[in-house]
Amino acid sequence: MFTSLKAQAKHLKQHTITVYFAARDPRTPLLVRALAVFVAAYALSPIDLIPDFIPVIGYLDDLLLVPVGLAWVVRLTPPEVLESARTQAQQAASKPISYTAAAFFVALWLVLAWFVVSWVVSVVRT
Repeated sequence: MFTSLKAQAKHLKQHTITVYFAARDPRTPLLVRALAVFVAAYALSPIDLIPDFIPVIGYLDDLLLVPVGLAWVVRLTPPEVLESARTQAQQAASKPISYTAAAFFVALWLVLAWFVVSWVVSVVRT
């Protein structure tokens, strides 16, 4: 069961990257691009139709709306654009992960957060 869920998650990730590249292609119709942006924004947004703290039903909208939205974008995208996007997604997924770059950006965000907290503390004290 765990391997099946892992495979489905990998497949969903591959679709998401494919949709990302398809939405950036100028040959993709404007309405399909708008749908792709809406699906991505909904998936990443902290605001849901049904709040996540409601048991079972709270996650149901995420589990249904995002895959259905991705499927619509894939279905409405022209085949040649979709094939090109799939190729780009496979190339992007096969690139090595740079842990050094990730560590650099995490350190950069931590330093930035430290400056912001220091500034807020100094403002509150005065």
